[in-house]
Amino acid sequence: MGVVANPSSSGLEQDARRMHGDKPVSAGSIALGVIIGRMSEFFDFFVYGLASVLVFPRLIFSFAPNPVAATMMSFAVFSLAFIARPVGSFVFMWIDRNYGRGTKLTIALFILGGSTASIAFLPGYETIGLWSVALLALFRLGQGFALGGAWDGLASLLNLNAPPHRRGWYAMIPQLGAPIGFALASSLFGYFVANLSDADFLSWGWRYPFFVAFAINVVALFARLRIVASHEFGSALENNELQARPVFEMLSKHASDVLLGAFAPLASFAMFHLVTIFPLSWVTLFGGQSAAQFLWVQVAGAAVGLVGIVLSGVIADRIGRRNQLMIGAIIIAIFSFSAPFLLDAGRSGQDAFIIIGFGILGLSFGQASGAVSSRFGQYYRYTGAALTSDLAWLIGAGFAPLVALGLASNFGIIFIGGYLISGAICTIVALSVTRALDMSGEPDAKSETPSSGKP
Repeated sequence: MGVVANPSSSGLEQDARRMHGDKPVSAGSIALGVIIGRMSEFFDFFVYGLASVLVFPRLIFSFAPNPVAATMMSFAVFSLAFIARPVGSFVFMWIDRNYGRGTKLTIALFILGGSTASIAFLPGYETIGLWSVALLALFRLGQGFALGGAWDGLASLLNLNAPPHRRGWYAMIPQLGAPIGFALASSLFGYFVANLSDADFLSWGWRYPFFVAFAINVVALFARLRIVASHEFGSALENNELQARPVFEMLSKHASDVLLGAFAPLASFAMFHLVTIFPLSWVTLFGGQSAAQFLWVQVAGAAVGLVGIVLSGVIADRIGRRNQLMIGAIIIAIFSFSAPFLLDAGRSGQDAFIIIGFGILGLSFGQASGAVSSRFGQYYRYTGAALTSDLAWLIGAGFAPLVALGLASNFGIIFIGGYLISGAICTIVALSVTRALDMSGEPDAKSETPSSGKP
């Protein structure tokens, strides 16, 4: 196979493809690269999320009038990454078009790793005052900005290798990175919380997971660059399958599809933080069991979620991905009526909330990625999928811990059920509208394959 001549491929990437000409990348290698990449992103994500509960309220926001206010301030900074992520996508799409996917990934992951490692050295409020808050916010914005550039298209490449009757199975593979990343982050924090004194943990113990996150990012970078340097990836670029397009150009064709795609997985994304970050804050603030005990329960929950994600792939191939996501939203809506009572029922209820919640999350989240991506034409799918994902996380998950804790602490734990059911309703409506548009025969952009490079 000849070298792919593509304007979005740098000379180094083309040289790498020459070197790997006799080493084709298998579908299994692509799948492994996807899982490693997503796992590294989610590990980084959850290390910060867990520290937002266990560390920052006491280290950075110690000036707050009470622990609940301190945690809410911490969650407010947590949300900044989701606001910065679409901005990162916009900037890194430009880098992708002009300097290549490998250059984009390298810059993005080094910014992500640098921001994460910088947090590990952050002094507390007692040392540098409000500068600690400003620096934490800056590093959190850096994480979100970099995550916008971490969209590599490997999941799309994996999908291109999927047989028509196995799309659900292949769609769930990237989602496996979430429970694996969460389990690793929770295990690390659980170990340090359980084996260090409170003073030692707050002084230095919490910093180690951030160092590990930086190391994992480096490993993930090389795993992903190996795929980007493959002929399979180059061929996909040549066929316009994975090329970055200008964001505003894509929106001029697909604004409604981006909006529908952002709301379609809302039930899963709202549920996502209500079984990971929020319940740890509730247990830490209002009791039921120790943080160390609860972290290990969440590790067990992540294992259940992993099984749920795998099952989602099997089920989706039988009933269809959108039907699977619709059923998941209905189950989440039903669960929302019992969730508040379980979380407020002491240790046994909290454990049940986590195990059941993760199982339901797995069944839904396994098919939440790209549920309406078929409405994007080949020409715009890469950019459309990236921006849709950014907006879905922003709307569905970015403010979930802050809103849930605010509602539960001010109006009662029962209000988190209302928050969950609102996400489920949004998913059901978005999927229903998408289905109606498809049945009405409204033209989408599946036929956009401009040979001239212009839409």
